[in-house]
Amino acid sequence: MGRLNSLPCLEQEARIPPLLFGEREPSWVVKMLKVTLARCLQLCVSAVLVSRLEGSRVSAPAKVEAVVGKPFTLTCMLVKKGPGESLSQVRWVDPQNQTLISYVPVNVDSVSGQQHVEMVSSPGDSSHVSIKRVSYRDEGCYTCIFDVYPSGSKEGITCLTVTGVVTHGGNKTAVSGKLATLDCHFGLPEKVQQVLWRRRLAPSEWRDVASFARDAEPETKEEYQDRAMISDSLSHSELALRPVRVEDEGCYACEFHTYPDGTKSSTACLTVYVLPKPQVSYKSTSPGVIEANCTAVSRPASEIVWNVEGNNRTMGAPVTTAQPLDDGTTLVISTLVVQSGLLKDVSVKCLVHHKGLESAIAVSMNTKIGTALTILISVTTVAFLLVLSLCFCLWKCFLRKEVD
Repeated sequence: MGRLNSLPCLEQEARIPPLLFGEREPSWVVKMLKVTLARCLQLCVSAVLVSRLEGSRVSAPAKVEAVVGKPFTLTCMLVKKGPGESLSQVRWVDPQNQTLISYVPVNVDSVSGQQHVEMVSSPGDSSHVSIKRVSYRDEGCYTCIFDVYPSGSKEGITCLTVTGVVTHGGNKTAVSGKLATLDCHFGLPEKVQQVLWRRRLAPSEWRDVASFARDAEPETKEEYQDRAMISDSLSHSELALRPVRVEDEGCYACEFHTYPDGTKSSTACLTVYVLPKPQVSYKSTSPGVIEANCTAVSRPASEIVWNVEGNNRTMGAPVTTAQPLDDGTTLVISTLVVQSGLLKDVSVKCLVHHKGLESAIAVSMNTKIGTALTILISVTTVAFLLVLSLCFCLWKCFLRKEVD
């Protein structure tokens, strides 16, 4: 217990002034002595109890969080192990009061437990148990038990909360008039009450598109009634738009409304393309000079280049202009001025490049192909006439033989 004269109560008692010889103690002094002695006795008893309680104990975090689908390690530690105490066994008990894992610290071969957990190297008087892949059933409170000889079992409790993160399939592109799909995933469908897809109109303004709630049918908002559809799943949700329109371009939030963790969400963006349908035309602007135009309407704007075969007899570089249209598309016009004789001799093509195309669209404007076609038609016509003449001669010969 230590030296008694070091206690504050005795020091306080020592400060009481001594009485002179023959004087009687006043009543207030007697009362003070009684109170002081009572306090000293109380402090002494408390010191003894604390010294007995301050033996070995288990230190473990009260609350921890783990992400579903990821590995997680539970930890605890035996602290203030007294002299003469030894650790004989470590046990973990799961929320269902079943043995999760148990082992003898000095014997590696003594580990036994459930298959989805494994013991991690644990230095000193600590214990580390890894859950290989966290799932919803792992949520709850775990008891870490150190069997200490000769003082007995020491316990610590850690409560594990399983959380999830929403992941999406990435930003998507789609062609106007076709099918567009967005998807997202959440690994804790047991906690999900509703899935909601929303479209962002402004930084702080959103519009509901479609939703699916537990024990209910998928619901599509009136604006998207005829062309939007949401899958009936609380874990993997998919939003489909058919036909997708230019005005559907934007960012969409996939929200999982969970209990008790609240709303978990992720955002993906949709880009809508309008593919070009290029056209080529040309006209004579002056004797011997032809102006060729290649036009393409698309979203985003197309890139137009000219491919002139053989010797380049163009009269300057092409001139390209771009004009935004009200429907969100862009009209691109590329003009090339060439000598009129060029179209008869070589191939002139307009090549249109666009992000939504794997390769450029080539449109030929000329006459090299036209000249070859004319020659082919002429040869075919002559051959037909020759065959017809031969047949006529054979027929005449046949008639003469019959007459003879």
